[in-house]
Amino acid sequence: MRVAELRSLALLARAGFRRESTYLLAMMAGLFTNVVFGFIRASILLAAVDSAGGQLVGYTRDTISAYVWLSQGLIGAVMLTGTAEIGERVRTGEVAVDFLRPLDVQAAHLATDLGRAAFTLIPRGVPSVLVGAVTVGLVMPTSVQPYLLGAVSVLLGVSLSFLTRFAVNLAGFWIIETRGVTSLLAVVQGFLSGLYVPVHLFPGWLGALAAATPFPSILQAPIDVLSGRVTGADGLRVVAVQLVWVVAVAVVGQVLIRTGRRRLEVQGG
Repeated sequence: MRVAELRSLALLARAGFRRESTYLLAMMAGLFTNVVFGFIRASILLAAVDSAGGQLVGYTRDTISAYVWLSQGLIGAVMLTGTAEIGERVRTGEVAVDFLRPLDVQAAHLATDLGRAAFTLIPRGVPSVLVGAVTVGLVMPTSVQPYLLGAVSVLLGVSLSFLTRFAVNLAGFWIIETRGVTSLLAVVQGFLSGLYVPVHLFPGWLGALAAATPFPSILQAPIDVLSGRVTGADGLRVVAVQLVWVVAVAVVGQVLIRTGRRRLEVQGG
């Protein structure tokens, strides 16, 4: 990739960051919702740990609290809604303009989404975790390594979430209405990524099913690394799995957009 292209992608990421910063009121509403649902989820999962005798699949009260509040803090960044801007641009034909630009369509949209995700961590993500730490309490690593590796894991999780949404939204090249498939993605992705309960609590067959998909690498993996549940070589292995999924889903997206481009018909005056 040339320097000029990297500079353009950096500008798109900056634009995504600035665009998201214009919706501060929405961010505050999102923070409030995060905190409310954090308390609800924490009360349910803490009760589950207590009923299991103080430890549930390796989770204690403090570590399950860390899982809850880290997931609440990351939910805005990873954006598990199933929708992506590319879907609307395919529907309206505006994607034709994207094809005329001297930038890869997938990379350009990814850069914009990374800028969006970076901003959400400031007014919504970090405060959610702090509220949980002050009110319920949670255990976090005391060394630097989990946070450094965790930052990489969060970046990969956000990228994978976007690339997955991007690929599914490209169904618009073949079907007129994509709300059904994007809604299905939101439900499946939310469940198998560990949003509602940790993937580690799944029964064996369901855990194996989740592991065969990219979804745990979107949310569960960053939480495991940041909370110190996996460290050292295990942490590196988790991040390596995330990287493999990012590359695989990115390739699928490239194939779909090249195939769909040949089917694109733009009509109008």
